[in-house]
Amino acid sequence: MSDKDRKKIEQLRKDLQQHDHSYYVLDNPKVTDREYDRLMEQLKELEAKYPEWITPDSPTQRVGGAPAEGFDSVVHKAPMLSLDNTYNVEELRDFHNRVVKNLGTEDVEYVVELKIDGLGVSLFYEDDKFVRGATRGDGKTGEDITANLKTIRSIPLTIPMQKAGYKSMEVRGEVYMNRKGFGKLNQQREKDGEAPFANPRNAAAGSLRLLDSRITASRPLDIWVYNIGHLQGPEFQDQIAMLESLKQFGLRTNPNTRRCQSFGDIQKMIDEWQEKQATLDYDVDVLVIKVNSIAAQNKLGSTNKHPRWAAAFKYEAEEAETVVEDIRVQVGRTGSITPVAELTPVFVSGSTVSRATLHNEDEIARLDVRVGDKVIIIKAGEIIPKVVRVLKEKGKKRKPPFKMPKTCPECDSIIERPEGEAVWRCVNATCPAQLKERLLHF
Repeated sequence: MSDKDRKKIEQLRKDLQQHDHSYYVLDNPKVTDREYDRLMEQLKELEAKYPEWITPDSPTQRVGGAPAEGFDSVVHKAPMLSLDNTYNVEELRDFHNRVVKNLGTEDVEYVVELKIDGLGVSLFYEDDKFVRGATRGDGKTGEDITANLKTIRSIPLTIPMQKAGYKSMEVRGEVYMNRKGFGKLNQQREKDGEAPFANPRNAAAGSLRLLDSRITASRPLDIWVYNIGHLQGPEFQDQIAMLESLKQFGLRTNPNTRRCQSFGDIQKMIDEWQEKQATLDYDVDVLVIKVNSIAAQNKLGSTNKHPRWAAAFKYEAEEAETVVEDIRVQVGRTGSITPVAELTPVFVSGSTVSRATLHNEDEIARLDVRVGDKVIIIKAGEIIPKVVRVLKEKGKKRKPPFKMPKTCPECDSIIERPEGEAVWRCVNATCPAQLKERLLHF
């Protein structure tokens, strides 16, 4: 290779990485798509001519490769702990009081961040290069999804951390799919005769765990980074400084993060985002409240499951009113007979809902839900639609209570409810519905 070609390859990679950052991180493209494609083609031609100069961090390596046989396990440098949840201001104040007591001061500064409803991942950088990425897994061990993460354009393949004195760094983030991209993906899946994804989180998680990274590359995935789990280099003074450094390194941090000087400031942000979360183009399930000082975080420490210096504030689930048009039963892979409410379509928590599980015969009796009833539904965990109560209208004659069928609706076999269980089951192991569900599960 001539020195001229080598320098050309290096310059093209540098230019393309800067353009990726401008487009996918800053949302401020510096060149047209045609110009970007022209630069990419030049690099591909040179790398084809000199394959020995292809490196893992080259922009040409984002497109995805052949299907993998499976995912290797990755042990995180530091555990990816879950957050302790609070569901009202009183519980959050209890968290604040514990922080004040354990630190011995009421002068505590917090950082409040939006918790993106996606899939938690870790990104490991060494000597400026992205070398490995993994799912959260059980918090200690995740799955190596490096090839899939490399297809996400907002994840830089190189970052200038050595200039700041860092040898290695494990960055934590949340991969997600915005609502617009999710809608387009589901439209295409329906055209192709495939089942649509239930919600953006499921779509993002499913896309990241595909063994064929070429399919992952076609999905509209993005990331927000929010923390560092491990680093080899100078310690940060506080959470805000850490986030600012990650941003300077070219990583994508959420612009809605806010420093709060008091518990009252936290309350104001909670009230503000109660309404504002609906204006975002991505799903937010909670706010995360963190003690800003890293020294204070270290002093507070963690339990086996949760950091004592952070808590999640979950908003009450959004409710919607609708009507039960019918109650049907469906057969699961184990033969379970589950009643399902067919609803007048209603929009709740980011999507239109037309069905909700009623779980079992006892739950129907507890709710006393009947065909024709007005009901209130929520999304349990912001995912699964659930009927929570019936709105009984005074003077309106209701239809008879629902009764479970005597036989399987698919194969007409006898159904049984084993003693001590709440679920009726079809006892026919060759029931077509069971066979179909087993195949889908497999």
